[in-house]
Formats: sequence, structure tokens, C-alpha cells
Amino acid sequence: MKNNVTRDKLIDSGAQLISQQGYNATGINAVLKACGVPKGSFYHYFSSKEDFGLAVIERFAAAYDETLVALLEDSETPPLERLKRYFAAGRDHMHECDHATGCLIGNLGQELSGQNDTFRDALNLVFQRWEQRFIRCLQDAQRRGDIATHTAPASLASFILSGWEGAILRAKTLKSVEPMEHFEAILFQQVLVAKD
Repeated sequence: MKNNVTRDKLIDSGAQLISQQGYNATGINAVLKACGVPKGSFYHYFSSKEDFGLAVIERFAAAYDETLVALLEDSETPPLERLKRYFAAGRDHMHECDHATGCLIGNLGQELSGQNDTFRDALNLVFQRWEQRFIRCLQDAQRRGDIATHTAPASLASFILSGWEGAILRAKTLKSVEPMEHFEAILFQQVLVAKD
């Protein structure tokens, strides 16, 4: 049990530092200092910084999957309302972090995808899992007649995820949730409409 606590502490501290300053700028010593763990402990749990980075990605993704289930797969809530709750949660997070951190997976994708195939593959798998959650929600919306059926849910899900990640990036650069609000408004007014 104690071993898992130390490993979790390293991952949590690392995720916080990486979300603030990026993977490449986050040194192992900074992670160790942040959580008060001796250097030998790091290499007891992780074979390399890359191994550690992959553990951070997987931990964040697993926790965020739980959030997505709660937001997007609540069958008691109409599908488009689920999507609106998802976007509202994203805007709330952006306010809480003062437009500084955004999405850890998106940040790492921008930073590492061109540098490291292992990270690129791991991040792509996370995005694919997220898209599947959107697909199921959009399928529910189409079954109910809330949105048109002429566009495949998989295409809509990819568009939503890509557009939202871009809006998050712009929100960080502008220090404002305005790009996120614009994306959501156009999505619901012009894309996710009931007309075929």
C-alpha cells in the first residue's frame, strides 16, 4: 500500500508541474522536491522520465474518463444538455486555473507529438477514447431526433474534440473563455441542429 502511495504522489506532483510548465521543462528533481521523495524512489517506480510521463498521461486520462462518463453518459439527462454540461465544466476549469493550464492531454499533444512516437501513440489513444464518449452521446441525440442524421457521429465527435481543444488553446493565449464560448455557440446554433 505504501509503495502505491509514493508512486501516486510522484505522478500527481508530476502532473501538476507538467500542466504548468510542460513535460520538457519539468525535471525529475523538481518532481521529487515538490513531493518530498528521495531520488532513489523515483527509479524504483519508473525506469525513465518517459515511463513516468506515460504514467502521468494514463492517470490523468483514467480520472478524466470518470468525469466524461458522469457528464456525457448520464441517461437521465438529454444528450445535448450533457454536451452543454461538458463545455460548462471546461469553461469552469479555465476560470479556476486562470487560463493557464488548459487540457493536460492537449498540451502534451502539442508539445510531444512531433518529438516522440511513444507519447504520440499514447496521447492519440486517449483522444480516441474521448471521441468514443462523444460518439455515444451524439448517437443518443440522433436517436431522439435532437440533431440531424446526415453527419456520422464519429465525424461530429472528431470535429467537436478538435474544435474544443483549439478553443482551449485560444482561451489560454487570450486569457479569456471567449473562444470557448464562440465555439460552443456555433456548434449548437449551426452544427448540432435537428434539420436534415
